[in-house]
Amino acid sequence: MLDRASTFSDPELVELLKSQFIPLAIDQHYERRQEDAEGEFYRKIARQGPREVGKETTQGHYLVAPDGTLLGFRNHRDPEVMKDVMRTALAQYKPGNVAPLEPGETDPKWGYEAPEGGLVVRVNTKILGGYDTPVNERSRTFQEGIGRDNLWIREDEHAALAEGRIEESLLRRLVKFHCVDNTRGEPPMWETEEIQSLSLDWKDGHVEGQVHARTASGDRDFKADIFGYIEALDGKVTRFDLVVKGLFRGEGQYTRGAPEGEFPLGIRFTLADGTDIADDVPPQGARGWLENYLR
Repeated sequence: MLDRASTFSDPELVELLKSQFIPLAIDQHYERRQEDAEGEFYRKIARQGPREVGKETTQGHYLVAPDGTLLGFRNHRDPEVMKDVMRTALAQYKPGNVAPLEPGETDPKWGYEAPEGGLVVRVNTKILGGYDTPVNERSRTFQEGIGRDNLWIREDEHAALAEGRIEESLLRRLVKFHCVDNTRGEPPMWETEEIQSLSLDWKDGHVEGQVHARTASGDRDFKADIFGYIEALDGKVTRFDLVVKGLFRGEGQYTRGAPEGEFPLGIRFTLADGTDIADDVPPQGARGWLENYLR
């Protein structure tokens, strides 16, 4: 979301990307580990870059010819810098015939799919105040960042919702992996024992509740209200609209720059309708261990 607020907010860059390139967004954490044709093709590309595959993150913007030849790389959010890299890549590119990549079998360890018969719920997170006045464009984009993730719901949990019940496993997952501040990067998730209290009342479609999560050291804390609507018809959930809003404190290793002290944080959950390609993006909390996420 930070790239959307910075790099991809430039109309000229977006037009260049749409007209001269085939844009593709991936999670390099998965790709550089996948033992399949897709993973090997990505590693072929990344090995031509400045980072050693397998030793460190390979995140960044890669500009690549269809055969995997690297034409340009930068891990930069400045639109002007990236436009220069894109134009240089276009100047180097020489069209040719390239045989399609045979996909073969997907590595099951990293080829996650949403649970059959379950639900996908879109999750958006926003800090609602507490920041000092931004000192530059970079700090502004960090302050205005909106976190985006997916909540995956199992088939049995979907069935329970359709019957008017919320399984404890779903409530725990919603808090552990999604009541976090992911607006500036990859956040630390809550441990089960860090959930101090969690209550929810659901009647006639209306949901109200409270949650409090806190680390043992107290360096991170979130106390919030939960409210919204969950509705079902003919054995299927037709509405899942929740808002979790409260005061958050703290940050993680990859989410530096949080407001000082307590700050208001809002999290929105809304049912995905299946029309967005992002519905298939695995939850951040499932990375590397889907079974643990869905437990």
